Amino acid sequence: MRGFKNFLPYFIFLFCLTSFLKKSENLVAIDSYSSTFFLDIRYATTNNFLKEKLYDCSLCLLLPEVAEALNNANYYFCDRGYVITLFDCYRPLSVQKKMWAKVPNPIYVADPAIGSVHNRGAALDLTLRTLNGEYIDMGTDHDFFGREAHIDNFNLADEILTNRKILQDGMKSFGFATIQSEWWHFNFIKKNGAPVLNIPFPCN
Repeated sequence: MRGFKNFLPYFIFLFCLTSFLKKSENLVAIDSYSSTFFLDIRYATTNNFLKEKLYDCSLCLLLPEVAEALNNANYYFCDRGYVITLFDCYRPLSVQKKMWAKVPNPIYVADPAIGSVHNRGAALDLTLRTLNGEYIDMGTDHDFFGREAHIDNFNLADEILTNRKILQDGMKSFGFATIQSEWWHFNFIKKNGAPVLNIPFPCN
């Protein structure tokens, strides 16, 4: 019995590792589908509303079905002279808790007690660039907490409204839905109810 007790921590470690690997298999990196995306993962930098680095590396991880739909959307936009730029994809629940502590307002940050669709690997923050890499004007930057970022705000320049419509119409045609307060945010409708995850980024 004493020998078994000595090995018990090892068995627990193997069980936890196996569980982690099974969960990790639910997420895929978007660059395994295509290298044509621009990555501007803000939470892997200090260029975000918390002004601190929250991710260890710049990765866009998603559920496979979401990644496939996003890849198809990017082909659609490329045919029209644009490329998707990704600000955020899967977000660990631990990061969601930090965001909620800073901005406990469900209009802008999902309550971690419920979980964001980002925590499920089924939401995206994104915009469009031209094929030569220039951002198109959407009226605000990513994570702007104000009326100017709302998709039902039509008191904006015609160019901005047109650009937002191009983005929204394209994403909706591939199964994504908007939210009212953020022009950059899209949920993949079929996976809104996927489990909340707290898997760390598999950085090299």
